[in-house]
Amino acid sequence: MANRKIFLLILLLAVSAAAALVIGPVSLTRDILWLRLSRILLGIAAGAGLASCGAVFQALLRNPLAEPYVLGVSSGAGLGAVLAVALFGYAGFLPLPAFTGGLLVIFLVYNLSRVGQKVPVQTLLLSGVVINIICSSLILFFISASGNPVLHDAMWWLLGNLQVFDSRLVLASLAAAGLGIPVFMLYSRELDAISLGEEEALHLGINIENVKTALFIIASIITAALVSACGLIGFVGLIVPHMARAIVGPKHKALIITAAILGAIFLVLSDAAARTIMKPAEIPIGIITSLLGGPFFLYLLRKTRNIKQK
Repeated sequence: MANRKIFLLILLLAVSAAAALVIGPVSLTRDILWLRLSRILLGIAAGAGLASCGAVFQALLRNPLAEPYVLGVSSGAGLGAVLAVALFGYAGFLPLPAFTGGLLVIFLVYNLSRVGQKVPVQTLLLSGVVINIICSSLILFFISASGNPVLHDAMWWLLGNLQVFDSRLVLASLAAAGLGIPVFMLYSRELDAISLGEEEALHLGINIENVKTALFIIASIITAALVSACGLIGFVGLIVPHMARAIVGPKHKALIITAAILGAIFLVLSDAAARTIMKPAEIPIGIITSLLGGPFFLYLLRKTRNIKQK
């Protein structure tokens, strides 16, 4: 049954991609066709990667409100890009300093959270939240203090967009998602056990710390790579895994691939909407996903609070 649903979702992704290819504020020419195809491929990679990472983080943290940006990776990547412009006048390949900033935050959060050979989940989560706040504050400070007009481009990037300035970004994003998602699926048994509780996982002979460390690092690297390519696109990793659970259930072997396909559909359609709602102007895709994801987040927050009160 799950395989049939996944097949239907793949067909829906194909239809969504075809629709996004022809929808737009300008007539379809060869150059426009290539630009839209590049955006669609980047949207598929980013949506699939962020959604699958969201499913992994929610299992590892056993928290329905967890998402790929929870460890501060996104704000670290944003700070890397802003610093490159504000301090060095760097106006070239912003994804490079962004990816570097994301990796540095991964290293910092992980080492701040380590207690001996263990990395407690709550400590990791708290460290990520704190680092996220610090990086976000520094981003606002440097943007406010700097008079560099290039920071306008950095702000546009920070709001999230799928404009492709270099085809290597598309290839790198597809590689990150394409390599990461199969790895997550290989760990589906471990994720099933950990999501039920660490005691359950220990009884099954799972080395919890090794699994958590490996998956945290892999998911964070994927997130940093995708953020460096398309900026901060929030809520994809939060809401899509819940949609996937409603379709195929909680078992992670089917959940991860379903979340990846749904994430790709969600981001491809969101980008088409961003290009057409206020044409000929374009809305940053991060605004579209936030407008859709914000109310859903509040619903989850209220639902989680009601469950805890019972």
